[in-house]
Amino acid sequence: MRIALLGGTGDIGEGLALRFARDTGHEILIGSRDPEKARDAVAEYEEELADRTDEVDIKGFGNEMAADRADVVICSVPPYYVGDTVEAVSDSLDSDSILVTPAVGMQGDEDGLHYHPPEAGSVTQLVAQRAPDEVPVVGAFHNLAADALSNLENDLDLDTLVVADDDDAKDTVLTVANEIDGLRALEAGPLANAAEVESVTPLVINIAKYNADMHDVGVKWT
Repeated sequence: MRIALLGGTGDIGEGLALRFARDTGHEILIGSRDPEKARDAVAEYEEELADRTDEVDIKGFGNEMAADRADVVICSVPPYYVGDTVEAVSDSLDSDSILVTPAVGMQGDEDGLHYHPPEAGSVTQLVAQRAPDEVPVVGAFHNLAADALSNLENDLDLDTLVVADDDDAKDTVLTVANEIDGLRALEAGPLANAAEVESVTPLVINIAKYNADMHDVGVKWT
């Protein structure tokens, strides 16, 4: 399977790229608006992974080409770019594509971060509105700390919640997410539940802010 990370040069994109490349046998495609930036990131990731896995299969492309070549397309860009990014690659997506979004709308003040969803109700639902009708959308990887993912010295013991209206697409993402060592993917229902899932993200960031010994806070459901 080919997994594309649009905006794969950013924090969450880097973390997911490194984990997928180390822990799974999938081909990882790093996407960026600037293809050269994507290729530079690939070189950095390959260096990071050199002593951690026998085989690395990562390539860098512009976002549109990465999306066109992929089976699973993870839109790992900030929430304020996600709609435009989806529209920019829409011609590269079809009914065989699965579009995944981990983005969360947040606003900060002196107290911390607060959930700030778009008018669609959640960023996941916004992506579903902007994606082509035939493309299934899945929300996943929302509550994961980017630093925890990108630091491969850190052994994960975390859960990620997965929401989708398309059962086949949801099952695919659950399977792929569960291939990351130390990550457990749990079904959380349809896209209508995305707001509840996304709203956990500012909570975990605030916990890290107010507890000096908790830098990479995550969620484990028991």
